[in-house]
Amino acid sequence: MSFGGSVHAMITTLKNNARSRSTYFDKEYSSVKSKQAGIPIEKISPEELQKIRIRLQKENKQRTRKRILIFSVIFLLIAALTIFLLEEFI
Repeated sequence: MSFGGSVHAMITTLKNNARSRSTYFDKEYSSVKSKQAGIPIEKISPEELQKIRIRLQKENKQRTRKRILIFSVIFLLIAALTIFLLEEFI
């Protein structure tokens, strides 16, 4: 008896997947000049843009340093544990 329900659900899923979906980019929002359509863009000065670039570069360097530090600590712990276990069992 449950076969009919599962088939009906499958058919519904196929119908829903078959319909065409429009995305933000399909709606032809290519012109940002008009204030009614498109993504609002705020003009910033080159100095502000340079400040943002420098800030992002600093954040990326800090993130990379943290990842390297964490990886190094984990690697050293695994190496120490391996050496300890090898000495215990050999």
